[in-house]
Amino acid sequence: MAPSRGAVVALPAQIRAAFPALERTHLGQPVAYFDGPGGTQVPRAVVAAMEDYLFHHNANTHWRYPTSEETDALIAGARSALADFLGATPAEIAFGANMTTLTFHLARALGRQWGPGDTVVVTELDHHANVAPWRALERERGVTIRSVPLIPETGQLDWPKLEDLLSEGPRLLAIGAASNALGTISDVTRAAALARTAGALTFVDAVHFAPHQPVNVAEIGCDFLACSAYKFYGPHIGVMFARKAVLQSLDVPKLAPAPETVPERLETGTLNHEGIVGAAAAVEFLASLGTGPGRRSRLTRVFAELHARGQVLLERLWTGLEAIRGVRLYGVAPGSPRTPTVAFTVAGWTPDQVAEHLAQRAVFVSSGDFYATTVVERFGLKDGLVRAGCACYTTEDEVDRLIEGVRKLSS
Repeated sequence: MAPSRGAVVALPAQIRAAFPALERTHLGQPVAYFDGPGGTQVPRAVVAAMEDYLFHHNANTHWRYPTSEETDALIAGARSALADFLGATPAEIAFGANMTTLTFHLARALGRQWGPGDTVVVTELDHHANVAPWRALERERGVTIRSVPLIPETGQLDWPKLEDLLSEGPRLLAIGAASNALGTISDVTRAAALARTAGALTFVDAVHFAPHQPVNVAEIGCDFLACSAYKFYGPHIGVMFARKAVLQSLDVPKLAPAPETVPERLETGTLNHEGIVGAAAAVEFLASLGTGPGRRSRLTRVFAELHARGQVLLERLWTGLEAIRGVRLYGVAPGSPRTPTVAFTVAGWTPDQVAEHLAQRAVFVSSGDFYATTVVERFGLKDGLVRAGCACYTTEDEVDRLIEGVRKLSS
């Protein structure tokens, strides 16, 4: 999608035209999707790429006939696209069923080298996909798990405690770039530098971060980073960056005949080829929103503009909800490093009831703990949170509809 003449990044109306889901109505009103943190809507170009693959190129890999060779080429192209998306090289991009599965697989590989006396540091702010795989090593390998506390008053990590735990020389730090529940962005570049000084590896969960900010694994200095294409307008598939030197040395669980080359040695079985093609198409879609040469440079400009637009929507949403009696907001306020994702509760109503009420106004939000279970526990919330996330297609009018729906419920 080319931006309008004179524009650097496509305008909201142009972006919205790419998403058929936005044509949906519910109870006579156009649907406003605020469920992006759990999975964004998908543009036509992504579905078209997947359809074209399945109809015209579908085959297994590494055989000597055209559709197999075309599949090989499309997967190679996807590694290149995702490498640009993450600031990596194609040889460092692996695909899997989802971020959770990839992380469990990586944890098993790393855990084969660890045992009693070894420590992994996790955080209370993270989605449990970046906690449970490492805690499994506690049972399976006798590894000690230490956790960095969340400060409920700020929605941020306890950095002095993080520094203390890293000074003890753990094997690995597992940290999220952004909280999928609260929107808090953590300084993973600083954390990775501290971990490196302590001789530890760093694994970054960028699932909630990647749809909102440009990722550059070289600048972060991490050894591993995972994200999910369905959070940035693609299909349900996981993507992992693994630093080449580390990936080559991993004792990964694999079949004997499977490739030993990187990055294939981190992948198991026949992959979701159409999902890989769709993930690449999602990157191409985002790059197409900008102008100028070079996919990586276009992506950087696009994300800078989308981040600025998102912060305007965030402030409008936060301010509007904050003014409603009985509404409590969680996490850092606008102006601090965060994504345009807002978590809140409404006095006298469960999060599910709030979500059901808003759905009657064709405003779709999420409710629950979003697998960030420890975050919810630290706030003492039995029923969880309401979560509303802005995406590239969100408008000010939709934000106002959400605020008005909550106001009606509160009154």
